[in-house]
Amino acid sequence: MSTRTEYDSMGPVEVPEDAYWGAQTQRSLTNFKIGDHRMQRPMIKALGLVKHACAEANASLGLLEDEKKEAIQQAAREVIEGKLDDQFPLKVWQTGSGTQTNMNTNEVIANRAIEIMGGEIGSKSPVHPNDDVNKSQSTNDSFPTASAVAIVDQLRSELLPALDKTRDTLTEKAEDFDDVVKVGRTHLMDATPLTLGQEISGWIAQLDYAKQAVEASLEMVSELAIGGTAVGTGLNTVEGYPEKVCAALSDLTGHDFKAAPNKFALLAGKETIVEVHGALKTLAVALNKIGNDVRWMASGPRCGIGELVIPSNEPGSSIMPGKVNPTQSEALTMVCAHVMGNDAAVGFAAASGNFELNVYKPMLVHNVLESTRLLTDSMHSFTDKCLAGIEPHREQIDEYLERCLMLVTALNPVIGYDKAAEVAKKAHKEEKTLRQSIVELGYLTGEEFDEAVQPAKMVSPDPKP
Repeated sequence: MSTRTEYDSMGPVEVPEDAYWGAQTQRSLTNFKIGDHRMQRPMIKALGLVKHACAEANASLGLLEDEKKEAIQQAAREVIEGKLDDQFPLKVWQTGSGTQTNMNTNEVIANRAIEIMGGEIGSKSPVHPNDDVNKSQSTNDSFPTASAVAIVDQLRSELLPALDKTRDTLTEKAEDFDDVVKVGRTHLMDATPLTLGQEISGWIAQLDYAKQAVEASLEMVSELAIGGTAVGTGLNTVEGYPEKVCAALSDLTGHDFKAAPNKFALLAGKETIVEVHGALKTLAVALNKIGNDVRWMASGPRCGIGELVIPSNEPGSSIMPGKVNPTQSEALTMVCAHVMGNDAAVGFAAASGNFELNVYKPMLVHNVLESTRLLTDSMHSFTDKCLAGIEPHREQIDEYLERCLMLVTALNPVIGYDKAAEVAKKAHKEEKTLRQSIVELGYLTGEEFDEAVQPAKMVSPDPKP
């Protein structure tokens, strides 16, 4: 492999001749051969956005020449558009501040800008990775700023639309199935009836709570650390710089960003990240409930609950012909378990800052972006391949409802709790219907029972007396 010699503060380093990255990136490649997780595309895009915005702010403040600004921004746009993704080879498992990925970005943009301006790659002239691309920045403020930009962009452009699609699909199903009266279940045991539409409405409300949590967390994470530089003081910046960067980022992304009033907190603490991932965990909890309910209600088809019919997407067994499994529910609940595991790691990492810096930043943003991507993809898959095609098995639902002993609850106002319990126990022990038992006990006639026990009237409160 042909190489060129580049230099950093520690001396010469051989870099692949055709690479835009430089010495510090090459050192990281050598020193951190850990796992397969590389910086994700949304983070690379966000780093390009931050460098573009910082160049704009520096130039507007008279700190960067226009010619350099334009070259840096052209190179940054290529990063944003994904044209230089192969120039970002570094692993997540590196320095805890993200310095090497920040320098990877600085080097790639600097060398591409040098090329644009007709210079020699690796010369650091006329564009220097530290002095120009990283001007008015430290990794300690630019990396968390890029993390926040990536998170906000992915939540707003990917996750929330997927959540809305799932909710809208469930809303249609709730409306379609609102006339289907079925047995309720508490403690996994038969309970009083409700409609299938009402049951699904509970799932919708769970998603609404999760969406509220995500949207609330977005307010917090949209405050950016940029301008704090090394420890939060703003050393090597000028007044007004953070606000100009945030304005430029807002224009570039269409999302509203603002400078954090206290930069020390965002460099050393990660409460905003905890809040964001906590909202993702809330969504995972809701989706796990929905996924589990669907697969239990679809269990069978003949020896399970069998109240729902789910789409037959693929063969379910390598040995049992004709078997169909609730695979979309299984994929969804596996994702939810993984997200909950990510949340535990986020909580531990965010609680482990020391003095002026938290040094778990690459893992923190990786986990948030991974959870966001997994939840987004799984919601699309579960919605398209399962929820959109579910139908009630009306005959099975009606059979369960007819046999349900907990319909006896409607008799409480008529004959009292104790007598109603006696009726239910007799019916269960003697394998009789509630109607037969109450008539045999002499508490009501058959006609009086029919008037008192009407499942369709048991799914809402009584009218006012």
